[in-house]
Amino acid sequence: MLLLAFLLGLFLYIAFKVVIRALYTVKPNERAVLTSFGRAVRLGERWVADEQLSEEERERYRFPQLRVIGPGGPYFKWPWQAVHKVEVDTKSIDLTWDPTKHQNTIEAVTKDNLTTGVDGQIRYRVAESNLYAHCFGVDGPLEHVMGYFIAVLRERIANFVDPKGQSLVATGDVASGEASAAVELTEGVSINDLRKNLPLLNDYMETQCRSTGARYGIELDAALITQIDPPREVDRALSAINSTRNQVAADISTARADAEQQITMSKRAVEIASNNAQAEVAPLRELAATLMGIKRTGGRAALRAYIRNMRIPLLKQAKRIVQVAGPASEDASAPVTGSSGIEQRPG
Repeated sequence: MLLLAFLLGLFLYIAFKVVIRALYTVKPNERAVLTSFGRAVRLGERWVADEQLSEEERERYRFPQLRVIGPGGPYFKWPWQAVHKVEVDTKSIDLTWDPTKHQNTIEAVTKDNLTTGVDGQIRYRVAESNLYAHCFGVDGPLEHVMGYFIAVLRERIANFVDPKGQSLVATGDVASGEASAAVELTEGVSINDLRKNLPLLNDYMETQCRSTGARYGIELDAALITQIDPPREVDRALSAINSTRNQVAADISTARADAEQQITMSKRAVEIASNNAQAEVAPLRELAATLMGIKRTGGRAALRAYIRNMRIPLLKQAKRIVQVAGPASEDASAPVTGSSGIEQRPG
């Protein structure tokens, strides 16, 4: 009887351990890795490679590729095997998350030694191609990713310079006298530069953190740095500085527009004066060319006859004519205004 009870209990234990607990399923947002006696089932001698890592880091983070079990089931496993399930859907987490302490913001020091607070979120997901690093490579992969992200973020904030201001001076878009003014207007207050270039900062963080999948088995999907808040006293001072700089920039723009308008008007005035002068000189030049041609062709007599003929319309319009008697009478008469009649005076 005791032997029968023992055999029945052994049968039930084996049935529960082997049959019931040997079946498992994987949800659609999960992936599973199977281990036998603690060793994960691998895909031959394949290793995870990432071009973002240096040669030294590739040797340090040299993880094997595992056989990944996709959604579905039920699957069967032996009693000496264990199943490790991982959620692979995209998740978000605050930058202030830290399992060891409570904090409301991430503090960082700018290049001009101002302490500022940084808030935001990051979206991440487990790297399905490197589940070994996530499950067995490091202890607490999310903590490692957050620490790496914050370290890169602080280094970037400490060395950040407005790229627009740098390119404006470097490419020579402004004159030499305006270069210093451009630097003063675009640089010098790093918090302002950071606030204006948050998209660039997020893109930089995403680029620098692409190697987290090969390091810790977690891929960074997006960096969403939304706020850069300095202390209250610094913020008030920055507001005053921004107001002053905006006013200076507006005054410079207005002065530059006025100067360009004055230069344009001066150029047009010079063009108009030149055209008027040319219009007045052109008939005189034409008349001089005509007279020279007449004199060259017919001599002085032909020139005198041409001048006499040209006087006829003037004589018709004259009310008084003064004629000089003598040898110079042919060249000395000229129409003048006055009463009609002809006067003669000795030469």
